[in-house]
This record gives sequence, C-alpha cells and structure tokens, in this order.
Amino acid sequence: MNTLTDRYLAATLRSVPTQRRDEIATELRASIDDMIEGRTDGGQDAATAEREVLTELGNPDVLAARYADRRLQLIGPTYYLLWLRLLKLLLSFIPALVGTIVTVVEAAEGKGFGAIGPGIVAAMQVAVQIAFWLTVTFAIIERTQTAVDLPEWTVDQLPDAPARRGIPLADTIASVIMLVLTIAYLPLQHYHSWVSGTDGENIAILDPALWSFWLPALIGVLALSVIFEVVKYRIDRWTWALFGTKVLLDLAFAVPLAWLALSDRLLNPALAKRLSWVAEAENREGLGLAIAVGAAAIVVWDLIDTARKTRQQTTA
Repeated sequence: MNTLTDRYLAATLRSVPTQRRDEIATELRASIDDMIEGRTDGGQDAATAEREVLTELGNPDVLAARYADRRLQLIGPTYYLLWLRLLKLLLSFIPALVGTIVTVVEAAEGKGFGAIGPGIVAAMQVAVQIAFWLTVTFAIIERTQTAVDLPEWTVDQLPDAPARRGIPLADTIASVIMLVLTIAYLPLQHYHSWVSGTDGENIAILDPALWSFWLPALIGVLALSVIFEVVKYRIDRWTWALFGTKVLLDLAFAVPLAWLALSDRLLNPALAKRLSWVAEAENREGLGLAIAVGAAAIVVWDLIDTARKTRQQTTA
C-alpha cells in the first residue's frame, strides 16, 4: 500500500524519536481514519476526504515537531528581545573599537591609507563572530531549558517619550565626520598621495606653497565649521542667525577654493611631471573651472536647503 495516508505517516514518523514511532503511528492513523470517516459519512468521496483531511493536518514536519516537542525557531519569543538587545549593544561599539585599533596599528607600521582596509575587514569579522556566537548561545539556552531569571516587565521601564529634534543627531555626526576627514586629508595628502615621482617620492596633490597661508586658513574655516555643527545641535533648531553664520562659513571656504582653482594655484605644479594631461594648460583650466563650478553648486544647493529648513523652523 502507498496511499496518501501511508505517505503522510512516513513523512511524519521520520522526524520523531524512534522509541515513539509505533505509538505515534497508531494514534495518528486512527485520528486520520476517524476524520476521513466523518467526512464520508456526510456523503463525501473517500479519496477527496482523505486529501482534505491530510491538507487540514498540515505539513508533516510541523506535526512531527509538535509530537516531539521540538521548537521550530532558532530563538523563541522568551529570549528573542534579550538576544536582540544584547546584539545591538555589542555591535554598537566592539567592531568599531577593534577596527580602529587595527587601523592605528597598521598606520603605525607605515601603511598610510592602506591601513584602512585591514581595519574595516577586522571590524566586519568581529561583527560576524559576535552575531554568530551570541545566537548560538541563546539557541542552546532555548533548547536546554536552562533557567534564566529574566526580570518581569513593569511600566517603570517605559522610556520618556522622545522629543522631536529640529537638528537630528545623525546629521550632526555625519557632518562632523566629513569635516574632520577633510581637515585630516589636507596635511595627509602632502605625505601620502596617490601620485609618486620616478624615484618613488610622494608628490602632494595640492601646491605645497599654499601652506604659507591658504591651507592653514581653510583648515581654520573647517575647524570653525565643526564648532558650528556642535553649537547648532545644542540649539536644536535653525535660526536666521545660524543661517547667516552658515553662509559666511560656506563662502569662506568655497570662494578661496574657487579662486585658487581658477587661477591655477590649487594643484601642485610637480604633478605635470607624472601626469601628462595636467601638463597641458587647457586641461588645467578646464579642471580648475570644474572645481570652481562644483564648489559653487554645492554651496548654492546647501544654502537653499538650509534656508528652507530655517524658514520652516522659525515659523513653526
């Protein structure tokens, strides 16, 4: 015999403990026969009744798990929230900490920008290891019925309702990071750039003569911009005074940058020795114009967006 019932029983019994198979087979077959009989007594065809009964019982693997008292989830609702909370906590700082340490060690060995890659890889590996071993630990606890004294939830644990911030923290952090990276790049490109001479010596991207005034001045503007971002976050809303300060800072950086680019004073003249297209005056003029137009477009777009936000938050 190879009826649907026989096939269903075989599929169910293969996933239950061996010592209980005979007992479960007898019980399950009797239940199926009773359900089929109940439908045929009502005038339904036997084959149709059998198919509908087995469909109603559902996936045999799920039914076998119920008979074997076996969980079908890696981490159940009892421990899921605790697992998720710990996972977020550990991933929030450990990978970044390890990645930073690896990057610093690699940089100390003289690898320059090449130190960033190993740091990122190390952070990703640590994140994967944390997620894997934490999940394994909770899965074992779930299946061994280990007693974990979880505190009962009370209304005292409810957090305060978050106030809607006019200046999101994420935006502030992103702006500060970009400004700090730009500040770091200006001196770093003087010692580690992607262009080197025939003797292997580093060729700075920006004209070293700019260190007499313009580069320190631009770094000063960027440093003031970092302070501005912090102050803006503390005030927690755009005001017209902040908008005016934003205009001054943007212009203080973009205007000198555009002027230096248009007057062919921004890039290092030594680049022409290694990059043939830089040696041609027409190409340098085109590049300078592109830099100036790009800087102007970014400033205009940024100020239009800032003016819109300021108007919304001052009239709210």
